[in-house]
This record gives sequence, C-alpha cells and structure tokens, in this order.
Amino acid sequence: MSKRFSFVLIVCCSFTVCGSAADILVEAESFENHGRWKLDTQFITEMGSPYLLAHGLGRPVEDASTSIDVADAGTYRVFVRTKDWVARWDAKGTPGRFQVLVNDKPLEATFGTESAEWFWQDGGTVELKAGQNTISLHDLTGFDGRCDAIYFTQGDNPPPNEGAILPGWRRDLLGLSEKPTLKSGYDLVVVGGGYSGMGAAISAARAGCKVALIQNRPVLGGNGSSEVRVWAMGNIRRGKYPRIGEIVEEFSDSAKKSPGTFEEFEDAKKEAIVRAEKNIDLFLNNHAYQVDTTGAHITAVYSFDTRTSEHTKFEGTLFCDATGHGTIGYLAKADWEMNEGGRMGMSNMWAWGEGEQKVEFPETPWALDLEMKDFPYPRDHHGQWFWESGFDKDAIGDAEGIRDWNLRAVYGAFNAMKNRDGASKHETAYLTWIAYIGGPRESRRLMGDVILTEEDIVAKREFKDGCVPSTWSIDLHYPKKQYAKKYPDNPFISVAVHGTGVDRSFGYPVPYRCFYSRNIDNLFMAGRCISVTHEALGTVRVMKTCGMMGEVVGKAASVCVARNCFPRDVYERYWPEMDDLLKLPGKAYRANIDAEFTIPADSLPLAGPGGPPSGLDPAKLPGIIVDDREAKKTGKWTEGQGLKGYVGYGYIYASPNGDSTVTFSPEVKKSGTYDVRVAYLPHENRGSRVPLTLTANGKSTTHRVNMQQPAPLENDFISLGQVTLKAGEAISITVATKDAGGNAHADAVQLIEVKE
Repeated sequence: MSKRFSFVLIVCCSFTVCGSAADILVEAESFENHGRWKLDTQFITEMGSPYLLAHGLGRPVEDASTSIDVADAGTYRVFVRTKDWVARWDAKGTPGRFQVLVNDKPLEATFGTESAEWFWQDGGTVELKAGQNTISLHDLTGFDGRCDAIYFTQGDNPPPNEGAILPGWRRDLLGLSEKPTLKSGYDLVVVGGGYSGMGAAISAARAGCKVALIQNRPVLGGNGSSEVRVWAMGNIRRGKYPRIGEIVEEFSDSAKKSPGTFEEFEDAKKEAIVRAEKNIDLFLNNHAYQVDTTGAHITAVYSFDTRTSEHTKFEGTLFCDATGHGTIGYLAKADWEMNEGGRMGMSNMWAWGEGEQKVEFPETPWALDLEMKDFPYPRDHHGQWFWESGFDKDAIGDAEGIRDWNLRAVYGAFNAMKNRDGASKHETAYLTWIAYIGGPRESRRLMGDVILTEEDIVAKREFKDGCVPSTWSIDLHYPKKQYAKKYPDNPFISVAVHGTGVDRSFGYPVPYRCFYSRNIDNLFMAGRCISVTHEALGTVRVMKTCGMMGEVVGKAASVCVARNCFPRDVYERYWPEMDDLLKLPGKAYRANIDAEFTIPADSLPLAGPGGPPSGLDPAKLPGIIVDDREAKKTGKWTEGQGLKGYVGYGYIYASPNGDSTVTFSPEVKKSGTYDVRVAYLPHENRGSRVPLTLTANGKSTTHRVNMQQPAPLENDFISLGQVTLKAGEAISITVATKDAGGNAHADAVQLIEVKE
C-alpha cells in the first residue's frame, strides 16, 4: 500500500484531503460543507472516530460535500465506513440509507444497508480524474444514516476496520505528523465543557491560573446546551458559602421547559463568557483520548480536532476531569467505581408541533413497534426527561446502541401518532426536534478521600470541608413498570423516585474531598463523576450543583499553584486560605497568582444561607420590611411560591377552618409618622374578609380585607393607615383566619415614613 504523503503537500493543499495515486482517505467530519448532516462525536471511544449523521427527522437532509485532489487519473475501488444502525435488532428495513456521489454521479452501492457493526462497505469502482474531484453524501431517508470515512484505493482491500483512535495508518493517509502540536504552560487543564468544566475553568482563571478548557462539541454547556436541552436545576448561592454559584448564575440557562427551545440555552452567551477570560484558552471540537503519567501523576492530556484530526498535547500542572464519564481519571488509572446493576440511563428528549395543513410522516417498520397505549402521551408538544433507556447497559462501550434505541422509541411513538391509532388526532403534527446527542446520567465515579453516601446526606453528617450545597432530592431513575412490559430487556420510559432528607433551602454541603482523586495526586474532578455512591449521585448530579463543584475546584487549583502543592494538601494544610477564597464574589479576579484580587462594582450582593430571594428582594424595597419568615406563627400555615410577585422566598397561607395567626412586629429606628402596609397576592380561594389587626400606641384596629381582589399599592401592598412612633418603638400586625371567608394569605409588612 503506497502512502506518499508529504507535510509540504498538506500545508499547500486547499482541499480536505490530499493523497497519492493509490490510496486516498477522506474523513467525513473534515468535509468542507456538512450540509445538514450533523457532526457526531459522542461515540469516539467505542468506534474510533467522529462521523456525520443524517439526522433529518424523517426528511432527507441537504448533501454534505467536499473536494479531493488526485495526482493520477485512474480506476479506484471505493470503501465507505458505515453501518446499518438497526440491524443489531433484526429490525425490518434499512432507515440509514445514503449514496456517495463522485463528481455528481452516485456510486453503484447504496450505503448504510449492511452490517450491525461499523465496517468498510464496498462501493464498487469509480473513475477519478487528475486534479480536483468532488464528493457528496446524499441522504435518502432523513433517518440517521451515518458515514465515518471514504477510502479510495487502486488495490482490492479496505483499510483496517478497527476502533482505535487515530491509528498510525489513518495518520499516514491523512498526512498528519506523528508528533502532536504542543500546548504547555497551563496551571490547570480542564477536560469537559459542561457546567462543571465551565465553572472550573472560569473560577481558576479569575483566581489567576492559566487554563486550557477542552470540549469535544462545537458548543459549551453539555446537557445544558441547545444540543441536549436539559434545563439547569439545583439551587445556588446559599448554605455555608453563598458566594459559590455566582459564576454559574452568569452562564446558566433560563429555559421554561425541559426540553426548552434552542434560543433559551444561549450557546453563544456561554462561549462569549468563557472567551472573555484572558486566562482561558478554549479548545472546542477537541476530543481528549490519551494521557501521559509518571507514577501517580498526570503530565499531559492528548486530544484531536474532531473536524481535521490534528492532534494536540496539553501539558499542565493540574488536571480536572469534567467529562461526566470519568474518562481522564480512567485513562490515568485513577480508582473508580460503576455499579453493575441499578444504574440510571440516557435520555434523548424530543419535541413536536402542529400546523394548519396535513403533514405526512413515513412508516417506520424498523422503529419500536408501538401503539398509543405503549408510551406516555407527549403533552405540551414535548417528550421529557423520562424518555430514557440503557438501564444497566454499557453506558460507555455501547452508548451508541443506547442512543439508537432511544431514537427507535421516539420514531415508533411518533409513527403511532401519525400512522396508527393516533392518526386521526395528529394529521397536522410534525417533529420539530429530537436530541441526537444523548443525556447520560450515570457511569464511572472517580474515588476521592471522601466517598459521600446517602446516609451522610440524610443524617446531615457535617464535614469540615463541606462547601457545595446540594439541594436536589435524592432522585434515582428506574424503568417505569407500566411501559416496561413490551420491551423488558430495555425499557424506554423511566420513573423518578425521590428520597427525603435534603434541605432544599440551605442544601447539604458536599465536602471538597469528593472533588479530587485519592490515588492520582494532581487530578481534580467535577460533575457527575465525583466521589459519591450511586445513591448520593441522585442529589449531586444536577447541572447547577455540578457547576458549583467546578467553582470550588478552580479556587482550589489556585491554592495548589500558589503553594506548589497537590489537591489533598489544600484540605490538609491550607484550608483557611481556601475558606477565604470561597467567600470571595464570583466576579473577583486577579491577573495572576501573585496579584491582589479586584472586586468589580457589578459583583452580586452576598446572599444569605437560604440563598438569594426568589421573589422581590426585601433589601431593595423602600422602608422597613418584615418578611413572613420573620413573623411569629400559630396554627398551621403552608408555604407557597405559585403566585408570583411575592416578597422574599415565598408567602404563607392558611385555611379558614382553624384559628391560625401570624404576627409581624416591625420596630422603627427613627421617630416619625409611618404608613403601615401589608402585602398579599390575590386568588379566588383567598378570603373575602380576612382580618388584619394593627396594634400601635396601645390601640388595636381590625381591618377586613378582600384578598380575592388585587392589593391597590405598588408591589401588591395595602395600607392599614398611618401611625406616629418613637425611635425603638414596635407595633404588631396580625393576619388571622377566623371568619376570613377563605384562605388567609400573609407575605410581608412594610413601614414607609411619611414626609411632612
């Protein structure tokens, strides 16, 4: 096999691939124009390469195209690396069919029609002319055909069919140097650009560290990007260190659904925030696949560009595994665990719409054989998080199979809606989006000096280094029995089982010692691969919580650099310094480790242990404010947040069937006349004559308020009249339920000084 590539030729060539007269390799991901084919990078570990995916939701996608430069004209045999993606299940039909066009003429073979595994499908022969030739991928179905690479040879044999990443023969045919490009001088190399990786990179950069952030997708955010569209959950800015979470607040989404819309996830905003940090070098479309170690110490991480295959070596002092799968730790031989059974699965959410005209949808005999009763109806036009499969399947070695099963489930469900027993009600329905990037929940967990357990959380075990507030309940997913009967080997609908014992206001402080490896001395981890048990993962795995882990890791990295120490030393020797850093605003920054911190004027105000107010901030309202959390209650009151416009963290309400009361006791610091106001929010079940009693200067006056009607003053307050008070004098306002004519509502009391 002749491989006469030269470095000079590659540099000078303007086309995707240059080759000898005998052998030419064209990587699909390096096509000049991807058309509407998607670049899929999530299964490199199992099949060796990125590939292009014709993800058209049942409508053929626009061609991908490129050019090659051929030295000598002649007859070439063509091999295309592809697969029939439903063949492993002996499904009827071949949904992933596509053609390869050379100089606008299709090859004799139709691809994506053979083999359950990736292989080099023979495409017959073609005449190539000397000079420029065009190649196109022409999708025939819109149902996820896939192409890894195209190989032209004047011999008869395909290249090796192996899953190794960038093997020597590929490097030779692509003209890549065996020696990678070197990037060095980094204090922290972060692998993974989801919430945890972004939090770590930004936090470390603002603390003066030089950071490389490596992400194998074209966008940041991970599950919280427009590619997966999981809304960000987990309360931030609370607990022991309420400054933690301020960085997450800068880049987190505000999606109103899960899945939300493309726009709600603001991929461009996330990237802009990262690129604004002078201490961060961002490497999108780079897949990390190898590490160098010396003993228990990582010295370098290797990645390759998922579009060009150019490979890079990143040297650094410290490393952070934010891959979700614990990939860097695994490669470095860090201690890790993964439950053999009972694991959570992967979700591929989806959305659909309705138009004014009838819309056809192709029959899908190769999808899961479903009728309307076999799945939960996708209400509000979206299939939510519970479209989840892969429980106890190989979440790393067969992630593509799990994703493809999810696609078969979605297409089977929509086929039932369009072509089976749901057809009459869905004539104008059409698919608007299906996530081809899976949202995995559980795989490897890297072991640290503390392995957090469910018992620790429920018993509220206190750790000196507890620092990241986990506020999500212990939420574990299992197959939902109602929908598991038809496909018991791989159910595709899940149910969430929520435990108790997590303080959702203050949060459980996850210890710092869960965020570094116990046997690789310079490895941090953040995200769902931290040191917890399967059960404890149920509370810490949500995105905003993972982002806060990253913030803590970034600050710890700066201590390591400043003290020339390892992550373990931060806890054992330098925790007072770490404690100080955890109390700094998220926007605090310094140019380098030796500089002083600058606190920008637009830093967020310090939140309290219960976090920032979810409603109107009492500190920003005029006058004296007493919130319902500060009031004295008798009887049974229920907290609520459903009616918007409340003061502080919510409001309370009580039924009219008891003698419940709540008493506010504001005190004035300055003598004067004050207007006394009470806040409430109207609702049809509120009382029509709720008693509000004002006691001041030894006199009590009761007002009956119709809380079914809006309060007349700004911010939903009503006045109970004016009182004259001396400095230090207190009054009381009592909201009661007796004879209220409905539920009594209490939110806040306000005293506004009346100017003469």
